[in-house]
Amino acid sequence: MSRSPIAKPSRRSFLGTAAFGVGALAGMNIGDFAEAATGRTTDTVRITWGLGGLNVIAKERGEFEKVLAKDGIKVEWLGPFPNHAPTLQAVTGGSADFSFGGSTTPALAAIIAGSPLMFTQFVVYEPRTTAIIAKDGSGIDKIEDLVGKSVAVNRSGLGEFLLVAALEKHKVDRSAVKFVYLNPPDAAPALASGKVDAWSMWSPGVDIARLEYKAHDLFLEGRDLDFQIDYTSYLTTRKFATDNPALVRAVNDAFRTEGKWISENAREAEYIAQKIGKYSDAVRDQFIALKRQYRYFAANDEQFVGELQKAADWLVARKVLPEPVKVTDHLAQL
Repeated sequence: MSRSPIAKPSRRSFLGTAAFGVGALAGMNIGDFAEAATGRTTDTVRITWGLGGLNVIAKERGEFEKVLAKDGIKVEWLGPFPNHAPTLQAVTGGSADFSFGGSTTPALAAIIAGSPLMFTQFVVYEPRTTAIIAKDGSGIDKIEDLVGKSVAVNRSGLGEFLLVAALEKHKVDRSAVKFVYLNPPDAAPALASGKVDAWSMWSPGVDIARLEYKAHDLFLEGRDLDFQIDYTSYLTTRKFATDNPALVRAVNDAFRTEGKWISENAREAEYIAQKIGKYSDAVRDQFIALKRQYRYFAANDEQFVGELQKAADWLVARKVLPEPVKVTDHLAQL
């Protein structure tokens, strides 16, 4: 069974493995030894996907499975999921092995709530188009106009934190704005029908809404946010990461390969995403023009983890997250 190229052992890790073998080999049967040698207890990985983002492209393109098949790993795709939080519930509940590459904010909220989740790697994609939008002609043209208005957000997620950041930057008291907690499938029609006055949402939903509902930006993450507070992340359970480090490394590597392909082939990638997302050619062409680039960071990247910890502390201070969390306690050791 071949190893993922991301998992080349150092001399120190090799000596540590050898020492383990001398002390423990006598107490292991052949099956146990095979599992320890391969670093996995299963040959199937269950991965969640949504109607946008890297995972849906990986699912449709089919190369992701081929990469993992070289290591004898079979992929099962589960979805579609509307946002990150339900995929985290699926992983925690044991019906999936990996979340679908979503916001770190609901991931941290789930961890604080007691879910035994571990970050396996992180992604930064640019440009970011997450935004707070309002319909044209609504009279809401700037953040200050949200006073007395309602805004749809996902609880403890990207939508909520962006609204909190926008209000703080523009010195609008949070109590002056009504936070309406809705998941994307419910928030979109709520905005369209006027049940909420604005919507804080990520790509591709916000991009589709701008065109279909004739909406405009009040606050754009990539332009108006002073520093990045939320990142894309993959998570699995602590037990799965501990039992299957080689498999997790292989999945990480396959996602990196997919991200590189998308970064280099924006046009082809967006045509694939449009087929599943079922949005207009105008939205597709808008995405193609963005030429998004994906950069990956390992779970042990100290500089990146430091930035995530600063973001988590910011969210705690503003009560988007209910209590402090130490990010380094929740990183997969691969």
